[in-house]
Amino acid sequence: MHDAIGFRSTLSGRNYTMEWYELFQLGNCTFPHLRAEAEAPFWCNQGAACFFEEIDDQHWKQNGTLEKVSEMTGAQFNEMAKWIRKDNETGIYYETWTVQTDPGPNPAVWFDSYDCSQFVHRTYRKLADMGVSFTSQLQTNYTRIFLYSGEPTFLGNDTTIFGAAGNKTVASDIKRFYHPFRPPQSIKDFLVSLLEIYERVVLEKSFYLYYNYEYWHLPMKPPYIRITYEEIPLPRIHKKP
Repeated sequence: MHDAIGFRSTLSGRNYTMEWYELFQLGNCTFPHLRAEAEAPFWCNQGAACFFEEIDDQHWKQNGTLEKVSEMTGAQFNEMAKWIRKDNETGIYYETWTVQTDPGPNPAVWFDSYDCSQFVHRTYRKLADMGVSFTSQLQTNYTRIFLYSGEPTFLGNDTTIFGAAGNKTVASDIKRFYHPFRPPQSIKDFLVSLLEIYERVVLEKSFYLYYNYEYWHLPMKPPYIRITYEEIPLPRIHKKP
């Protein structure tokens, strides 16, 4: 469920890990907190790239794959570092869901996820564009969570939905939808919440998505939600004509 990129300096022999993290844990990035004193839901959905010394070899070997995929020069590494900083300042929110019309081969994608795996693949594509050659035949594997819906309806943001001048009906519906996802809960409350979630998503065919400061309503349709395990090949250098 997590992806990262490791580096080893041939000069110093030191290892480094670079990964894109949800800063306040996955649950807080996916669902908001409902506070009695606040009109709008409170989101902790920030994400950022982190770079630190060492690679946890044991963790990656036990829970995934640890393999050398390429070599790069110091100049290429420095160029990548500048791009990482720009990427970090551009995309600051973690998004769990990929929303599309259906599980078929050519669906319309309404919203794309913005998570650790997408960061890794963005970085790989950037390295390929810089001329870094990937020598490994490894297929990168990662998990994606899909929602399936018809065309989404734009609802507004915190200012236009919540507060004295907002849309009280939409505000109430959004809070009602997110209420079952609250943490933590007793076993009894958790089971009741599961039934409420089933009622909202499957029976009422409704989902409220928060994406880049804005709320959208998704008219859900079968199979509603799906978790997939995908294999993506490493990129190849794009030769300029």
